Amino acid sequence: MQPWTKTITVAFTGASGALYGLRLVECLIQAGVRVYLLVSQAGQVVLRMETGIEAPSRPAEAESFFSERFGAQPGQLQVFGRQEWTAPVASGSNPAEAMVICPCTTGTLGRIAAGLSDSLIERAADVALKERRKLILVVRETPFSTIHLENMLRLAQAGAVIMPANPGFYSHPQSLDDIVDFMVARVLDHLDVPHDLMRRWGA
Repeated sequence: MQPWTKTITVAFTGASGALYGLRLVECLIQAGVRVYLLVSQAGQVVLRMETGIEAPSRPAEAESFFSERFGAQPGQLQVFGRQEWTAPVASGSNPAEAMVICPCTTGTLGRIAAGLSDSLIERAADVALKERRKLILVVRETPFSTIHLENMLRLAQAGAVIMPANPGFYSHPQSLDDIVDFMVARVLDHLDVPHDLMRRWGA
């Protein structure tokens, strides 16, 4: 039996906000969670643009790269290809407990809302919805069009958690890391993963 407390799928797509996704995976690994990581082609580009990280394209190489970066235990972090339909996340018979798309493009949002599964990210999200598993979408766009808002409503009605990347400032952040941690803390709360990233309201 593996020692992981739970298994969570994390997807990076091409929206701005790569730091959110990286910090989320880091915190999940530190909390003893097994992570299934999916990275879109555009997500790979944004990682390079925003963080300077040159993530390998091949899943096996990317798995080694991210496992070393986050200090993951053997088997704790698994990376799957964009069209790897035999991955566990592609089937309702073996889904993760939850999925987070962080950051989430409005294009990804729209395809999931329409039930389209042209990539493993979209298929995994579709599986999460149909199996009534938690699906969190950290949408990063501004302003939102009527189409974006209608897609969010449709997904919220289907059971997804819509969590736009809107950090709060009542915790008096002193750095960019503090702002990132605010959003990541909210995601971890919804995943029931313990953390100490920020002070609780009223505490």
